[in-house]
Amino acid sequence: MKFELLIFDWDGTLMDSEARIVACVEAAVKDLRLDSPGQDAIRNIIGLGLREAVHSLFPDAGDNLHLEVAERYRAHFFSSNEKPSELFHGAREVIEGLFNEGYFLAVATGKGRSGLKYALETTDLGRFFHTTRCADETFSKPHPEMLHQIIDEMGVMPGQALMIGDTEYDMQMAANAKMPALGVSYGVHSKERLLQHKPLGCLHNVSEIPGWLNGWQTDNKDL
Repeated sequence: MKFELLIFDWDGTLMDSEARIVACVEAAVKDLRLDSPGQDAIRNIIGLGLREAVHSLFPDAGDNLHLEVAERYRAHFFSSNEKPSELFHGAREVIEGLFNEGYFLAVATGKGRSGLKYALETTDLGRFFHTTRCADETFSKPHPEMLHQIIDEMGVMPGQALMIGDTEYDMQMAANAKMPALGVSYGVHSKERLLQHKPLGCLHNVSEIPGWLNGWQTDNKDL
């Protein structure tokens, strides 16, 4: 059993962006003089599309307020005054190495297209990914449409692809797409939350991914 396509979440899986996302949401809420939902609540929605995230934080607010919060969030996120997020240590080497090994690589993210474009350009990782999907182009996680579109484009079966992510939204999306998943515990959601969705494994450092892949495929070569 060899995975042909590796699909990565972005925030919390490849990029250590939790602090920046939390800060930008808090700044947007402050701009609009709303009560803060709290940092734990904000961390919990990382991985969802922006519209779904804002609705989750402010379920009783109307559509206009949701749009205002989203607009202020974007303004802060793209502000030059915000400290830029960095890749997790070792993430660049992992992606480049997997690309050189011949894997197809993709991103399935709750970010909007403009946010992912900015991240891929500033990290110079865009050249390694064969395709990407964002939440403002299709359904947000945990709906499986992002994954369906990626595997259709790349011409692989669900069992030949692996979703790698740090949230239960990633694990649920993979399950909904009937696709195997690999959790990483160094991001937003705890190992316990990830394991509830029965991923193939749960790693504690991004640098462990290549070794895990080699071990998994060696152990399952006859399947």
